[in-house]
Amino acid sequence: MESAESPLLSQINLIVREMDASIAFYRRLGLDIRRASAPDWAPHHAEAVLPGGVRLEIDTVAGARRWNPGGRPTPGGGNLLFFRVRSRRAVDDLFASLTGAGYRAQKEPEDGFWGARYAILEDPDGNPVGIMSPVDPALRRPPPPAPPTG
Repeated sequence: MESAESPLLSQINLIVREMDASIAFYRRLGLDIRRASAPDWAPHHAEAVLPGGVRLEIDTVAGARRWNPGGRPTPGGGNLLFFRVRSRRAVDDLFASLTGAGYRAQKEPEDGFWGARYAILEDPDGNPVGIMSPVDPALRRPPPPAPPTG
């Protein structure tokens, strides 16, 4: 029996309300965002190729309906994108830059129990976007208890 090849994540499509505001946020985050070159597509689509080759594709609701007419695109959903930065200090610096530019914070920078420093902000559509340092195994500790539900 021939073994199946594992699927490889190749792109993430993010649905947004306001393309210009989203491009500004992701550029401030440090991504090289490029608009589509076709004039009728440029207002609706932009993209960045991330290290490792994964593509971040940004589409307006109207743009997403062109390639997925049966979909229900909803900007600001609950999915979370995390971007690794070079150091713990870089988490704090980038967080300060983004919040200083008016972007909303969901989670102030802190040292996570798994050994990385991280913070979570919102892009202009309310999509949560995390920034995280590399893991330092020496800083790992047991996870906190789960918060109460209800």
